Amino acid sequence: MADRAVQHRRRGLAVGLGGGGVLLIAITWLVLRHGIERPEVALPVMGKVPEFSLVTSTGQPLSPASFSGQIWVADFVFTHCPGICPTLSAQMAKLQTALAHQGLDARLVSFTVDPANDTPEALRAYGERFHADPARWIFVTGERDALHRLIGDGFHLAIAERAANENTDGEGLITHSDRFVLVDGDLQIRGYYHGTEEESVQRLLTDLQMLQREAATARRPKAGG
Repeated sequence: MADRAVQHRRRGLAVGLGGGGVLLIAITWLVLRHGIERPEVALPVMGKVPEFSLVTSTGQPLSPASFSGQIWVADFVFTHCPGICPTLSAQMAKLQTALAHQGLDARLVSFTVDPANDTPEALRAYGERFHADPARWIFVTGERDALHRLIGDGFHLAIAERAANENTDGEGLITHSDRFVLVDGDLQIRGYYHGTEEESVQRLLTDLQMLQREAATARRPKAGG
């Protein structure tokens, strides 16, 4: 009796699910049985980083051409920031370690929002605090208007300077976004992530892995080509 009841419930479940449900069960069985994965959904394109001409903490010029088709992650900080910047840089340091451990070919780029005070020397000292590897993680400064234009018009993120009497929240005289920005090898923006949130940074790492697979597929010769 028990066996017949189980069989009856199974038949009822199959009928209730319908064709779509049966297909879903079949796909799940294939995934479990043969390790077949569902196709990845490509990350959206959210804009494109425009031309810029800045300088790194080592005094080297930096432009979009400097990345030579590499995937990179941008964030925005300043060295004497009393607010979120140390948290953002600590998360970037974790990301640097994860990239190295997983063999991912990507660069980290921290743009200062306060170039008047963040000289290349100041940025080098700041990077050393977070054990930045210059081969993977670079710090960037330049002319104020060029940086603010790049952040606002290029990355579509907010930045503002405040008077001393407006600094009532302890965040300092410059307010800026906490976002990490994922950029592909064609300078296309593919994702924004809250740099102060561990879960969001983990999602960034997953998306970066997907972009690397996407780039590898694009470079693979087509059959008969």
